[in-house]
Amino acid sequence: MSGRLIYLIGPSGSGKDSLLDAARSQLAQRNCRIVRRVITRSAEAVGEAAHGVSAQQFADMEAQGEFALSWHANGLAYGIPLEIDDWLAAGQDVLVNGSRGHLSATRLRYPNALVLLLTVDDAVLRQRLLARGRESAADIEQRLARNARFRADAGTDSSLQVIDNSGPLEQSVQRLLACLDR
Repeated sequence: MSGRLIYLIGPSGSGKDSLLDAARSQLAQRNCRIVRRVITRSAEAVGEAAHGVSAQQFADMEAQGEFALSWHANGLAYGIPLEIDDWLAAGQDVLVNGSRGHLSATRLRYPNALVLLLTVDDAVLRQRLLARGRESAADIEQRLARNARFRADAGTDSSLQVIDNSGPLEQSVQRLLACLDR
């Protein structure tokens, strides 16, 4: 029996990390592992609990084939450890905090991936991005415009399972679990 890759995507600030943290124990009960990404961001940086490496370390890991998936976005490099293939082969579901820009490459490697799109109302997204203080106002506006373009393109993709995270987090956790149980 093989597990399935669950590829969670959504704009920065949509609450992917918060959703995964809130759903962690319930996902574990469903034999679903959440992957810890490798990111070229220091371990002390605010954000997800990722494995922080230098740009050179990342390049070395990538050259040595240590990633099942890897991409560059927003000035950072992201990698998904190759061990997910072992977990999938062992029958475990594997949930990846992925990238909208890397979706087509992910679908090539994992054609049966369940793709979950986490959305959030633009006003809520703007508020969240401003509150975390990582980007300038201009950067936030660029992110919002990029999100609007992706949302328009995604509207034609019936294979995406959409989860609206504009409301209470527990409601989003229940929507996530419902997508997995379908």
